[in-house]
Amino acid sequence: MYAIAIHGGAGALPAQGLSGERQQQYRESLAAALDAGYAVLERGGSSLESVVAAVRALENDPLFNSGRGAALTREGGAELDAAVMDGSTLRAGAVAAVRHVRNPVDLAQRVMEKSRHVLLVGAGAEEFALEEGFELVPNAYFRTAERQAELELLRGGRSVSELMPSPQGTVGAVALDAAGNLAAATSTGGMANKRPGRVGDSPIIGAGTYAKNGVCAVSATGHGEYFMRLVAAHHIAASVEYRGVSLQAAVHETLHERLRALGGSGGIIAVDAAGRISLDFTTQGMFRGARDSTGMRQIAV
Repeated sequence: MYAIAIHGGAGALPAQGLSGERQQQYRESLAAALDAGYAVLERGGSSLESVVAAVRALENDPLFNSGRGAALTREGGAELDAAVMDGSTLRAGAVAAVRHVRNPVDLAQRVMEKSRHVLLVGAGAEEFALEEGFELVPNAYFRTAERQAELELLRGGRSVSELMPSPQGTVGAVALDAAGNLAAATSTGGMANKRPGRVGDSPIIGAGTYAKNGVCAVSATGHGEYFMRLVAAHHIAASVEYRGVSLQAAVHETLHERLRALGGSGGIIAVDAAGRISLDFTTQGMFRGARDSTGMRQIAV
């Protein structure tokens, strides 16, 4: 049994709704990322390779808030965060506030595999990237006209949902491979109009990203401050492991009860050791997809 789930952010939808053409664009992009991750599993690759492949595809797609097309800070720049976690070893790698790394998820994986650290930030992360042979790109690479328009709306005090979905959106993937190994990866541009230097839950292990063999893998999206305060991803894993609740129940409780009680909202994707998948959210929408070796395949917004 092997399985993968992905998300492309959870949040408000435009006041006028998503047009049929726009929905189709999102569905096609989600499908491409889902299939990229699934192809790794199908050929016997690891869950870690799978989630990185899926997230990399989403980072390269300007429809989503990660990599190219990331949300902009209040000063108009992009600052990117990402994390990966290998459930078989509990090793993890993360980067935060990087400005010139084309695919932050690749750098997060390199931090895990080639350094003695878990989290590198800012200039230190980019110095490590150069040492590891990464080609840095201008910050302008990440900016799109749509994200610039989003920033202007927010600067003017208007709701971003008048323009586009997922103002706090993030991308992520969780997977179980045929060997029973779990992994998770998450990547984000963070909140639009954020203060420079702000870091959310995505690169914080246990908050927005977590994986442990025999238990589950989790990736979150939404208002990161609340996910950090709740240590949401680890809370789900601990509920499954120590309380014996189902994955579905653990995710639902975390989102609909504990996170909501703090005033937060968002979405979570997770997969457990048996390949059961949970895709849950408390926002108007969440871009998501799932596929497994039984033939199940779904894409939804």
